[in-house]
Amino acid sequence: MTQSPTENELNQVWTQRYTNFLEQQTPRKARIVYQRDRARVIHSASFRRLQAKTQIFGLSESDFYRTRLTHSMEVAQIGSGLVEQLITVGSENQSEDADYIKWLPSMYLIEAICLAHDLGHPPFGHGGEVALNYMMRHHGGFEGNAQTLRILANLGEYTPNNGLDLSRRTTLGVLKYPAIYAQVIEQNSAYQTQLREPEVSDFKTLPMHRWSPPKSLYSEEQDIFDWVLAPFSESDRKTFTQLLACEGDCHNRTQYKALDTTIMELADDIAYGIHDLEDAIAMKMVRKEVWQAEVMEDPVFKEYALWDDTMTERLFRGSSRARKHAISKMVGIMVEAVYIAELDEFDHPLLRYQARLTEGEQAVLNLLKTFVFKNVITIPEVKGMEYKGQLIVLDLFKSLRANPDTLLPTSSYKKYKEAATEQEQQRVISDYIAGMTNTYASRLYAKFFTPTQGSVFDML
Repeated sequence: MTQSPTENELNQVWTQRYTNFLEQQTPRKARIVYQRDRARVIHSASFRRLQAKTQIFGLSESDFYRTRLTHSMEVAQIGSGLVEQLITVGSENQSEDADYIKWLPSMYLIEAICLAHDLGHPPFGHGGEVALNYMMRHHGGFEGNAQTLRILANLGEYTPNNGLDLSRRTTLGVLKYPAIYAQVIEQNSAYQTQLREPEVSDFKTLPMHRWSPPKSLYSEEQDIFDWVLAPFSESDRKTFTQLLACEGDCHNRTQYKALDTTIMELADDIAYGIHDLEDAIAMKMVRKEVWQAEVMEDPVFKEYALWDDTMTERLFRGSSRARKHAISKMVGIMVEAVYIAELDEFDHPLLRYQARLTEGEQAVLNLLKTFVFKNVITIPEVKGMEYKGQLIVLDLFKSLRANPDTLLPTSSYKKYKEAATEQEQQRVISDYIAGMTNTYASRLYAKFFTPTQGSVFDML
């Protein structure tokens, strides 16, 4: 039997902010709370900085190509489209299964989640994430989604101590990997062996791929993590946070996500697989023949054939108008394929209901993501720029760690001095670098290490 939401549960539990919880305040109505969650994200410094953080291409390549900011905006637009589609389908069906409509996020809520999902993204993409994880390997690690929660719960400027202080449901929606870093790495014996290796003296010799972080959250945010999950039963919490064993030298990871998170992740995947494809075609990094061979002629696509050669002609015509029309059509196909599945493992609707794509659309989207990864993300030209960014992050961290009193900004050094443990001190440095844009990090690197550049009057 589907559990119906009560007025108290919708308006008192999920709209509660952490400050409400600590101060025993009554939460406000959902419409007001979620609208303000979205506003807090949009007006945060972390959100604005996404305009100068890498999506795929370097920021100097062109003003046209996507940044983390425009990517997040597109994810929010697609996310709201997915919710609207689910409402439409559920309303048309008029069936008992459509009870999920009561639990769908509002447009304000899903947009807040989607806009916030990359707030913790460090400079230089995944390369910056790996570099920070290496430098923090003995001090709680670094991971982009964990940093997002840290901004929401701690670093954001809206409150003195509780970050952006978003509602419980918005915070739940952003949690892609509900497990704590230390609990994940303790199950990886190969990684434990790596941690005993001495730090390299020359970062150019560091095999970066070995230090990809586990998908997780920091122990520093354990309290707010527990608060977010408190409305769920003990059984639901245990299942939701359990780790799925992986084969080989890899980190175990969680396998479940909340309803709102599944909508956000679908929107993120669509933006990655389709919108980022547009940038690659516009930059002429993908040739028509390669697209034809690896997508149109692939057995998976031939089985489902979501579009015909007209789509290919529009994508590669050389006209931005035709290309945009094709991309819009592809996104529409994916959005219209969304439906709600149910997981028997959970009692609570926010965990039991899951947004999914129908089989053919999901298979083709996976194919597109693989195509972008192979022909764009991992080509030497892109990986080379990522590697350069990694070295910038590593050298900055090493210098700041050695000279915190002279190189850290005044506000960061104040936190550093007040830190009670070495891990807290290192987290201050990590937070400072993670918050940098690509441009800021590059200029600070030049100021520190290029003899002919740098001035006390530099505006980084």
